[in-house]
Amino acid sequence: MADNLPTEFDVVVVGTGLPESIIAAACARSGQRVLHVDSRNYYGGNWASFSFSGLLSWIKDNQQKTDLSDECEDWRKLILEDEEAIPLSSKDKTIQHVEDFCFGDQDSAEGVEEAGALPKLPAFGAPAAQEESPAPEKESPAAEGDSPRLEKENPAVESPAEEAARAAAGDGAGAAPGSAAAPSTAPQPAEMETAPSENAAQEPKKITYSQIVREGRRFNIDLVSKLLYSRGLLIDLLIKSNVSRYAEFKNAMRVLAFREGKVEQVPCSRADVFNSRQLTMVEKRMLMKFLTFCLDYEQHPEEYQDHENSTFAQFLQTRKLTPSLQHFILHSIAMVSETESSTLEGLQATKKFLQCLGRYGNTPFLFPLYGQGEIPQCFCRLCAVFGGIYCLRHAVRCLVLDRASGRCKAIVDHFGQRISANYFIVEDSYLSESTCTNVCYRQISRAVLITDQSVLNTDSEQQVSLLTVPPLGPGGAAVCVIELCSSTMTCMKDTYLVHLTCPSTKTAREDLEPVVQKLFNLTTEKDTENEELEKPRVLWAVYFNMRDSSGVEKSSYAGLPSNVYVCSGPDSALGNDCAVKQAETIFREMFPTEEFCPPPPNPEDIIYDEDEIEPEESGLNNSPETKPKSSAEESSSEGAAVTKEE
Repeated sequence: MADNLPTEFDVVVVGTGLPESIIAAACARSGQRVLHVDSRNYYGGNWASFSFSGLLSWIKDNQQKTDLSDECEDWRKLILEDEEAIPLSSKDKTIQHVEDFCFGDQDSAEGVEEAGALPKLPAFGAPAAQEESPAPEKESPAAEGDSPRLEKENPAVESPAEEAARAAAGDGAGAAPGSAAAPSTAPQPAEMETAPSENAAQEPKKITYSQIVREGRRFNIDLVSKLLYSRGLLIDLLIKSNVSRYAEFKNAMRVLAFREGKVEQVPCSRADVFNSRQLTMVEKRMLMKFLTFCLDYEQHPEEYQDHENSTFAQFLQTRKLTPSLQHFILHSIAMVSETESSTLEGLQATKKFLQCLGRYGNTPFLFPLYGQGEIPQCFCRLCAVFGGIYCLRHAVRCLVLDRASGRCKAIVDHFGQRISANYFIVEDSYLSESTCTNVCYRQISRAVLITDQSVLNTDSEQQVSLLTVPPLGPGGAAVCVIELCSSTMTCMKDTYLVHLTCPSTKTAREDLEPVVQKLFNLTTEKDTENEELEKPRVLWAVYFNMRDSSGVEKSSYAGLPSNVYVCSGPDSALGNDCAVKQAETIFREMFPTEEFCPPPPNPEDIIYDEDEIEPEESGLNNSPETKPKSSAEESSSEGAAVTKEE
């Protein structure tokens, strides 16, 4: 049971966001005893993905103003005289200004149940049901030839999903996330995504709100929207640690631009440039010459030295590029600020974009099937495979500080159990207001839309698109728009899931609604005017502000001991480099002599200790009960095995 955990660990991790999950996996992989807890009933924290009904519950929870003044503090009696308690927050305050809108007949969804929904779990603390409901199986993605498998060699190899099931969120110790088995049979033709119609420009099918509710389990809606650079730090880590075998990815095929009120496709690679019909032959030569220069700009300092103090936009004006080329490079390739980014920042961003082209296709970006929330779960699973213990719905009341040494020695959980450890990792949202008094946070404005057609219709309906909308007014921020199709397994058929993100200046709705109005039709079907008919229609939308705790120095937090490390939530950047860098930095501070997330051993190299494969009385051991008889059985085992490397 989760209320009867071991009392000693090497590392305790509080929060299951991406940085914490990477650290937990790295620690378990290096042989540390890891306890990974989260007060939520789902993995990922602010990096999580939800079904439609799950997101509605999340919205309701964050719109409610819970009064915590009467919270029981019996745990304070457990603190000794030579100790000091650092209370942790029991309410997540990182989400604000949540507003959701339905642009259809919401009353028609009354009484509609989600297809395939499991029976409701008993209330927390109630007796468990006699029979455990099986974890829901995920629909296998259609074989479309653009789901690359991440490998060191021959990276363009395509494969079906190796792991197509996500763990059912729940509490209890020792449960490995993502451990449900993949469907044993291939999907029938009726389940497969249909091929794009020849008449792709036909009117979109009418989707009602009741259909969205009924098909809610086909949605996997991310709280934070990001893409993976094909040569970014996260992809390299997924390959190195072999965590990539737990996930599958789809190419983001289109990079778009919003110029003069229209959405256009941006030519990025050499083939795109020369096949483009929107560029003249002169512009094609100009663009190729400039992109070639950006790939090795360090070798030609004379080209940009005189402009190092200028903005990248001003530098582009000196390169004899047409206004359309300047727009494409600034907003869709470099994706930097027109007024704030320096020449060197722009050149570095352009080079990064170009270097990522061609590794997994004619695009620099990948997107994980079933959503960004799969990535933290993949690292949690690696941690569980190497002996990590997981407890969801397991709140931590405080950190226990030893006055004499000034170090944190234990945590006290909501059962009143004291758990000791050498190191403690805490996600920023768990810290109390008194600890964060001197911290100045930024905010991210987010919007999620369900629409009935793409922002740019082409022959193929199954496209993942990236669009950057320049600031619509002075003082505004560029808005990153990511549009996902149903083959990403994030939305139902005949719909698109659109994510909008920008640094906050006001509330999320005030920041993003002007962009939504430019790109989409927000009116109901009865009120639609002729000029709005060409735009995709928004069926449902939610706006919210999310705390951006990236870049906060540890010294800004008041009273934290040296062996307590703070992980930040998501930032507003398109990639995940910040989370990976933070995880590696913290791991190396704790264990400077250990390798960060090394490759797993080959099954034949695993040596099982006879004394350690006996099941423990506590029931928390994941080791197999008997010694494997063959290497094939070793390779298929998902239990926590003892590894000895010579």
